[in-house]
Amino acid sequence: MTTIDTSASLAPSRNWTFWLGWVLSGLFIAFMIFDGSIKLVPIQPVIDTMTELGYPVEHARLLGVLSLVCTLLYAIPRTSVLGAVLLTAYLGGAVSAHVRIGSPLFSHDLFGVYMGLFAWGGIWLRNAKLRAIFPIIRA
Repeated sequence: MTTIDTSASLAPSRNWTFWLGWVLSGLFIAFMIFDGSIKLVPIQPVIDTMTELGYPVEHARLLGVLSLVCTLLYAIPRTSVLGAVLLTAYLGGAVSAHVRIGSPLFSHDLFGVYMGLFAWGGIWLRNAKLRAIFPIIRA
């Protein structure tokens, strides 16, 4: 069994990767707060999108609350990985819904993937423990 030595990388680094990670995470958090907030007070574009995706409009508020709670977990450093896992599931559902109705690939279908890359990329850049678990291996 192989173990990973993370003792040298447990202290938070304050280099450019750390700050770039917070920038990516901040952009992701800002988008998710906006997305969750507009679902709480369903404006016409939310109503139109829910109808187009085949979901009852009254589920918009539930999705808004769910995304905001998961985003809060993501924003707190101690629970950020849990938040990222839950938001990955949430975004996977969005990708699935868009694929099901035949939305455009790069602008709609893959948008959840792009957001997931921002979320996980942000955590990976600012968290030395995560970089130790998922290192970049140079051949």
